[in-house]
Amino acid sequence: MNEGVETRLYFKHKRMPFVSEILKHKSLSIVGMEKNTGKTECLNYIIGRLRDSGTRIAITSIGIDGESVDQVTSTHKPEIEIYPGTMFITSENHYRTRKITSEILNISKQSTSLGRLITARAQSQGKLIFSGPTSTMWIKDIIAEMQGYGSQLTIIDGALSRKSLGSPSVTECMILSTGAAVSHDYKELTRKTKFVYSLINIEAYESPASDELLRTERGIWAIDGNNDVHDLGIDSTLLLENKKDKLFEFGTTIFASGIVTDKVLNLLRMQKEIQNTTLIVKDFTRIFVTPESLYSYLSKGGKIKVLLRTKLIAVCVNPTSPSGYIMNSEKITTELSEALNIPVYDVFKERMKNGQWTINNG
Repeated sequence: MNEGVETRLYFKHKRMPFVSEILKHKSLSIVGMEKNTGKTECLNYIIGRLRDSGTRIAITSIGIDGESVDQVTSTHKPEIEIYPGTMFITSENHYRTRKITSEILNISKQSTSLGRLITARAQSQGKLIFSGPTSTMWIKDIIAEMQGYGSQLTIIDGALSRKSLGSPSVTECMILSTGAAVSHDYKELTRKTKFVYSLINIEAYESPASDELLRTERGIWAIDGNNDVHDLGIDSTLLLENKKDKLFEFGTTIFASGIVTDKVLNLLRMQKEIQNTTLIVKDFTRIFVTPESLYSYLSKGGKIKVLLRTKLIAVCVNPTSPSGYIMNSEKITTELSEALNIPVYDVFKERMKNGQWTINNG
């Protein structure tokens, strides 16, 4: 971002939490630990702030976001509002329901369950439902494509889900949203958020085999000393128990293309090769384990690495739970900031500090 623009924004609005840091990167994902942790509010806050920066942005989503009512919980959701000049990617189905005027830039050859993806540029202000790419490599291609259309920052509405095949970790930086929906207890909320923070910061696996592994959609694979990749003939981590004799046929570096659970770590921990074992996963969103299971695996000498690692630049907090319970905003942000040693913000509080900063008028 132009230094003069950044300076004017700072003095105009006194402080601009974490957005200045976002503008140092070309892609950003926003990921919620649970539903109702304020991910969409955080996205709207960022869109509103960036409106004055002169930055050309593009937005899409892993999964569906922008609905006024959650299809799973039937609770109210904040809708996503974008402004003229904003580029966006959504499915054909949701493009037809848009509440804005827009110019189509591209229609994808690939298709999702909701149709092909429409790349467009908004010509008016309004609300939109996002449903974007369904795989990590597709997200990666989308980011490159949007840069070709002049986007300076592509924002991905991310997901922590066993069902999602797309990784928000493909972006250069990330914001994590947490809050009272995770736990009403301050210590428990801090503990759970700190654990996800530790997963985000797992060491990256760097190897000539990384790109090949990233394109692999299923199965368990081994990487030998020459960085050659071998199919172990195990279709899923769920089948490890019955085929564990095949695990170390080609060495002790193992790649799991799907999710990793406590059962997987506990099985590996019991093997005699554990001290030399390195388990590789695509990214932290594939790890669904308890802290106890992970620490036990690591204490035995096992290692875990990721193919994709992003930079966590801030945590956003929603102090209100779906049931209406309200936690102390200052206490949450202070405790989390001290535990994580990164900026923590309550964007609900931030956008209400100044009258002109509401979601509707930026």
